Amino acid sequence: MRIIDKLKAHTPAFSFEFFPPKDAEGVERLLGTAHELKAYDPTYVSVTYGAGGSTRRLTVDLVKRIKREVGMETMAHLTCVGATQSDAAQVLDQLKDGGIKNVLPLRGDPPRGVAKFERVAGGFGYASELVAFIRKRYDFCLAGACYPEKHPEALSADADLAHLKQKVDSGIDFLITQLFFDNADYFDFVARARALGITIPIVAGIMPITNLNQVKRFTTMCGSSIPSALLAKLEAAQHDADAVRAIGVEHASAQCRGLLEGGAPGIHFYTLNRSTATVEILRNLRG
Repeated sequence: MRIIDKLKAHTPAFSFEFFPPKDAEGVERLLGTAHELKAYDPTYVSVTYGAGGSTRRLTVDLVKRIKREVGMETMAHLTCVGATQSDAAQVLDQLKDGGIKNVLPLRGDPPRGVAKFERVAGGFGYASELVAFIRKRYDFCLAGACYPEKHPEALSADADLAHLKQKVDSGIDFLITQLFFDNADYFDFVARARALGITIPIVAGIMPITNLNQVKRFTTMCGSSIPSALLAKLEAAQHDADAVRAIGVEHASAQCRGLLEGGAPGIHFYTLNRSTATVEILRNLRG
């Protein structure tokens, strides 16, 4: 199934993001999590791509196994980092041969220890170049990443949006936002994107907060912010893991309700390979 076809049906789409585990035991745990989440009828699940293409083979294997063994539609992430056009084509051929119909092309983060992204000879410098390369040669449904609060490397929100428009025009079918915690950021971003002529669906990316220090690291890396009132509640409870988790689930549940009521076409959960908090949120949403 091409994900865009589901989004065009105008029914809320729920999806989950996983990352490739470090060992075989972690892979089996991940497949178990996928089986648990299947009961909630997700539209699809996605699997990330390690820095520098370090999980290339495992990403391909996982999306094929989840589709084949669990019976869920999958989407593979693919980055520009360290990849020539030939490298990218090899991965895309493997995905195509494995029956995968959905890909999320990204510029990607530089490998650990490298200060900034660098294009390799014969490779790609921007996600828009990778998108155009795929669109010219393959028939995948293509997703794109976007940043409601601006990409951390962008000079301004307007410049970031202009780059996004270029990427969309290269062949993106739908967008998924980076994590955010204030729905006003999402709706303002959508309004600005529409004003610039971006008309494709924009799915909201949500990360349930289960660990305060962890979410602080993520927001620092991706340029997101935690609203002051929510941060104060979390910091007051930071020595009580159950309380932090309860606050996070409550906030995410309220976020999702507001997003869907406001017209968001779907929710993409950054699960961190865990199902419990996401399941609680889905149960809250479904009464």
